[in-house]
Amino acid sequence: MIEKRLVTNWFVETLQAASDKPVGRGRKPTNVDDPPYYLVYSIDTSVSGAPFTDRSEQASLVYQVTSVSGPDLDVAQSTASQDQTEWMADKARTTFLARDPSTGLWLRPFTVPGVSCMTRSLEIEWGGMPGGTPEQEAAIMTYVQRFRFGLTTV
Repeated sequence: MIEKRLVTNWFVETLQAASDKPVGRGRKPTNVDDPPYYLVYSIDTSVSGAPFTDRSEQASLVYQVTSVSGPDLDVAQSTASQDQTEWMADKARTTFLARDPSTGLWLRPFTVPGVSCMTRSLEIEWGGMPGGTPEQEAAIMTYVQRFRFGLTTV
């Protein structure tokens, strides 16, 4: 059986290590007052595979990453920047989808014991306007992406 909690832990830890930005699991990251940061939500899960007597199990998991850009606290009256939001979205996309051109292997290996990642894909990207959703009162912008992982037991 594929333990979703372990896959979610890998997803959050991998994004945080690759981006060097705080990542909150379903809520704002702890010990962070202001953006930039990421929010990660487990969106969809489907399982399939063999009967109980066979150890082969498969799962398709979808994670939503919301990149939250904010003002520069050292600059008076600054607001979020589309550049920062797009950098964060690019970083998330690269973290999970980039491959080494010489080997074809993922740049960020999937390291959940007993589970192999068969496929990775970007399912959705969107915002309320090109590049993100503005929230003028809070001076923040968000950019949403959903990544799907096809997994099997090893």
